[in-house]
Formats: sequence, C-alpha cells, structure tokens
Amino acid sequence: MTMFPRPQKYRAPLLVVAVSLCVSFTCDWGFYAHREINELAIYTLPPKMFGFYKENLNFLREHAVDPDKRRYSVIGEAPRHYIDIDYYCEGDPKCDPFELMPRKWNDAVEKYTEDTLQEYGIVPWHINTLVYRLTEAFKTNNTQRILRLSTELGHYVGDAHVPLHTTLNYNGAMTNQRGIHAFWESRLPELFDGDYDFFIGKGKYVESPLDLAWETVEGSHNALDSVLTFEAQLNDEWPSDQKYVHTERGRSVIKTYSEEYSKEYHKRLNGQVERRMKTAVITLGSLWYTAWVNAGQPDISKSISLEELDALEKKLEAESAGEARPDLQKREHGN
Repeated sequence: MTMFPRPQKYRAPLLVVAVSLCVSFTCDWGFYAHREINELAIYTLPPKMFGFYKENLNFLREHAVDPDKRRYSVIGEAPRHYIDIDYYCEGDPKCDPFELMPRKWNDAVEKYTEDTLQEYGIVPWHINTLVYRLTEAFKTNNTQRILRLSTELGHYVGDAHVPLHTTLNYNGAMTNQRGIHAFWESRLPELFDGDYDFFIGKGKYVESPLDLAWETVEGSHNALDSVLTFEAQLNDEWPSDQKYVHTERGRSVIKTYSEEYSKEYHKRLNGQVERRMKTAVITLGSLWYTAWVNAGQPDISKSISLEELDALEKKLEAESAGEARPDLQKREHGN
C-alpha cells in the first residue's frame, strides 16, 4: 500500500504565551466533556457497582484526561486516540474502508503491517485491550487498577465517538477548516451540554467489546460528512468579522469561535454532538459492566484507601512528566 504522510495530529504548541489560537490544535472532546462522560457513565451501573464508582467520582473526573497529558511523553500513546480509517481507501470516494479493514488485530497486521496500523491509529483495538485488562483487574480485586483502567477506558471510548478522530482530515486542514476539531468536540459541548438530556438508562452486557468499538468508530465516521459540510456552508454565509472572538481562559487570552457562530453550527448539526456524547456515556457504562460480569461479578464494595489513592496519584504524576509505563508498551489488542 502506498504510504501517505500523516498530519502531525498531536504536535501542538504548549500554552506558554498570552495569546494562543485554541482553534489551531486538538482538544480531544475537551477536558470538560471527557470528565462529564466519565461521571455520567457511573449512573448507568447496577447497584453492586455503583457504590465503588460513585465513591471515586472525583478521581474518575480528574484523571479522565490523563491519556492526553502523556501523549507527548509516552511512546506509542498518540495512536490510541484515533483511527484514520479513510487512509485505507487511498482517496477512492466509492470505497468503504470498513469493508477493507479486518476487525481482528492479527488479521489487520497481516494485511497492512503493524507499523501502518500504529501510524494511522488503533483506537478500536485499544478499547478492546483495556476491557480485557479491566476484567483481569476485577478478577484480582485490584482496586487501584480497577479505578485507573476504568478512568482511562472512558477517555478512549470518548475519543472513538468523535467523527474527526476517524479521518486524515482530523482538523480540517484538507478542506480549509483548520480548527474544526476543537470547535466540534470542545467548544460546542462546553457551550451547550447544559441543554442535553442525559437520562439514558442502564448499561448492558456487551458480547463483543471489539465489535462494539468498531461500530462506534463506524458511527463516528458516518457523521463526518455533516461535521465538515455544515461548517463549510456556514462559513461561506457568515460575516468573517463575526466568526471569532477573543476570550480569557485562565491567564491566557484565546481566539475561539463566537457564541453566535457556534449556536448556528450546533443548530445545523441537529443534535449530533449530544447524540455522540450520550452514546459515549452508555457505551462506557456498558463496557465497565461487561468487564465486571466477565470477571464473575466480584464484590467491589471495599473502599480504596487514602494511602492507595495517594500512591496512584503520584504514579500518574510521574507518567505525565515523562516516565513511561511498561504496560503501555504491551500490545494485547485482541485476536
């Protein structure tokens, strides 16, 4: 297969200047939305799981963004957040990449090579890996590992629900829409998720987490055309001096999309962001539940101690600072 150069998805400048363009780099559902997804998934769980997860709500929220924090410091982290599935069609508009790509890891490696898969993203396989690891953690009643893996699984599940995580055109560079990534997944939820209805019922047992991960990616990719088309149409119609505003965020001033422009784009998407976010919540809760069931439904009512939490916090801080995790180098993507 011809190798097309991949845009540097995660090569973002650090926010060390007073004025920065938030629209120019990736924000991965935004920290806000990732935290919301992890918290809301708790309420999809049965009573025997609910207590443990509710007790650790703050951890699940705060560390929902850890995979983003370490994507620059841990080798092999970045591809776990996306899959540029359209790469495999080599520009053929009539091609269905989901017919070309084998769902099982070993079959995909045999067809495309592992280097190619790593280059263009492995999020569905990594979700499957984490469900397996979480199942093993439940079996041994390792509360630290249960908490950590549950939290991180939420991040990748969230990413898989973002249409722009399924394409080479992840930030609109190919269609003159640079910044659309952060616009869709960060700006819109922050502005409008207070109006979303997150009454979504209980999680369900998943026969094949790998198949569900692939169905998630396919659903996201099918929504991609609307994401790009509606913004392009709106951009053509909107006064250029009313598209962006400068706003304070912390100690920085950022350039971002105006509320009026955002509101109109959100309206044209007709609930798409809400649907993807809600689906992420129920998918995450279902995968937590599935791992627990597959482990034999162990008793997880025992609280994690403050000492254990403190040790886990220190470990996570070290990893974000650049100390690689050995288990992140393992490749257990499923056969």
